[in-house]
Amino acid sequence: MRPIQSTLKKWLNENENFQQRYETMKKEILADKSVDNFLSNYPEITDEAIDKRLNKLYEYVSQSKQCDKCNCVDDCINVVKGYSPILQWVDGEIHIAYEKCHRLLNEEKNALKENLVKSLYMPKEILQATISDLHYDSHRKHAFFETNKFLDEAKQTLPQKGVFFSGPFGVGKTYFLGAIANRLQQLGFSSTLIYMPEFVHQMREAIKHNRVQERLDEFKYADVLMFDDIGAETMSAWFRDEILGSILQYRMMEQLPVFFTSNYTMDQLEKILSSSTKGEIEEVKAGRIMERIKQVSKEVTLSGHNRRN
Repeated sequence: MRPIQSTLKKWLNENENFQQRYETMKKEILADKSVDNFLSNYPEITDEAIDKRLNKLYEYVSQSKQCDKCNCVDDCINVVKGYSPILQWVDGEIHIAYEKCHRLLNEEKNALKENLVKSLYMPKEILQATISDLHYDSHRKHAFFETNKFLDEAKQTLPQKGVFFSGPFGVGKTYFLGAIANRLQQLGFSSTLIYMPEFVHQMREAIKHNRVQERLDEFKYADVLMFDDIGAETMSAWFRDEILGSILQYRMMEQLPVFFTSNYTMDQLEKILSSSTKGEIEEVKAGRIMERIKQVSKEVTLSGHNRRN
């Protein structure tokens, strides 16, 4: 008999302790300011409904709300990292929904911006260039004017024409491309920067793997396309007409801007494009390419000393 009485007494004591802990926990939860505000907005919520969903209220109270208990997404203490709990009163019951916290939203926004600038074999310093880093002098006056004009218009809508920066080695043509791309990134536009000699090589490789159309599409659809050092590569008639011509034709029809850098003027580049790798002179086809280049960009000449020295 005694073992039964002892067991019963122990159970009653433990049950009483549980009830006390439960009431204490409930009091602490209801004392939470956010929970109190929530219940105040729904006076129809009964004590029975609270008891039924006290576990949800505890889940809510124990988590970080809009990062008040977290320093970053990686350190988030919540059930789902980067998501903040919200109390809801739906169909007569208390529920918890989750929404992205402001830290996660900022991370996603920054990640999206980073992805707006894509490059194919461009130097790291170019990808980090900013407009404020560009040195202004009389040799760059026209380049600055056209760059600022393009970026000012881009605040409203993307201009139809980019810039064809021509000039000798080392005057900063490529740096202008990087600075423009990073400013466009802040405005929410995507840019693809391509080092032209490597691009020619990459497209030859794409033929072997049957990926020509896939690579073409990457360059056709970017908001802003940038070709660095056009004219420096040995370009086959196939590449000139089927690759470069196709990209420029699409962007001309869709009124999408293209930027170029070259050591040659447009007139000089046309002569280079007319000479194929087979030694043939194809002035008509070269002229067709140059007409497209002129439709998607305007020429600006840079001069001055070689900044690479």
